[in-house]
Amino acid sequence: MKAITIPTALALSAVMVAGCGSRDSDTASGSNAKSCVDTSKDTIKIGSLHSLTGTMAISEVTVANATKLAVDQINAAGGVMGKKLEVVLEDGASDPKTFAEKAEKLISSDCVAAVFGGWTSASRKAMKPKFESLNSLLYYPVQYEGLEDSKNIFYTGATTNQQIIPALDYLVQKGVTSLYLVGSDYVFPQTANREIKAYAKAHGIEIKGEDYAPLGSTDFSTIVNKVRTAKAGAVFNTLNGDSNVAFFREYANAGLKAADMPVVSVSIAEEEVGGVGVQNVAGQLTAWNYYQTVDTPQNKAFVTAYKAAFGANKPTSDPMEAAYTSVYLWKATVEKAKSFAVADIQQAADGVSFDAPEGTVTIDGSNHHITKTARIGEIHPDGLIYTVWDSGKAIQPDPYLKNYDWAKGLK
Repeated sequence: MKAITIPTALALSAVMVAGCGSRDSDTASGSNAKSCVDTSKDTIKIGSLHSLTGTMAISEVTVANATKLAVDQINAAGGVMGKKLEVVLEDGASDPKTFAEKAEKLISSDCVAAVFGGWTSASRKAMKPKFESLNSLLYYPVQYEGLEDSKNIFYTGATTNQQIIPALDYLVQKGVTSLYLVGSDYVFPQTANREIKAYAKAHGIEIKGEDYAPLGSTDFSTIVNKVRTAKAGAVFNTLNGDSNVAFFREYANAGLKAADMPVVSVSIAEEEVGGVGVQNVAGQLTAWNYYQTVDTPQNKAFVTAYKAAFGANKPTSDPMEAAYTSVYLWKATVEKAKSFAVADIQQAADGVSFDAPEGTVTIDGSNHHITKTARIGEIHPDGLIYTVWDSGKAIQPDPYLKNYDWAKGLK
């Protein structure tokens, strides 16, 4: 696990809420829960909930850091509606049950105005009922399998038609006619692979095999041997966390190379490349919406600020950028609504935009996802990922794949 660089000053602070100040008293559709958010002071609390320990820490620590960077910048510029942001930091510990428990604490005890966090779909699905029943907001920053929306969640990572489908389209363009599917054994890979298999059936792609490993698994000898003998055109990788380290090391040890059987990964970004070992993944492909190498003024400023805050050797990545963007989207929506109340934010969200490091993103108020530019990248020996294809413009979110005939019947 990498060292946690978030200052301890952001750790849990004492929360004095009983009997003081005014409250936002909104209720959400289907929920009679009352908000305990205190808007009477010069500060407003928000929650940061990520895995700072466990198998997902390799990915999530830096997402928490990016959230902190956005908060620090916003506070330096005067805050949100004149109020400085106070972060209550919690550790989801790579465990969905812990995520749910910490989400409830942040909402009900710490009285935060919104929570920024989660990575795995298992963590999101564990938290979702808490945010809906307790009438609060979660900003979820990671690409996921789609087929979901919630009035209480804003999804700032990619949904399927903004990441997985463009990756499949790219492989088809490159002449790939067969795939081997490898993933972690939980909801995101399993659902994503159902979608991939539906796409493959419609596009004449043969699925040579499909294997799953538990989160945190370090033994991939059997799976890699099956991949090697299958001789597929490419491997589609939905492994998460530090399982990628073991998989790619075994892949390289087996003599498998990107030039012969490329792996397209949807959960390996710049941060994970160092953990895996660049020698094991150079030349392999990734599907995301942002890379550190994206050439925009906004991204250059973001990269410079992140490295200044957390170290010159610290890369930026897609989920980090989405987390950073989440805080700014929440700020813009609050200011548009002129309110911290959940119902007011929900009503004001449609059309809210932010000139993010990845490009301009806009909230779709009908499903709480955002527009995203799809990018296929290649991992280079310097450890960075360089775009080899992009969609040219931001793609409207379609979490239920309503615009794809081959996806009918998916749930």
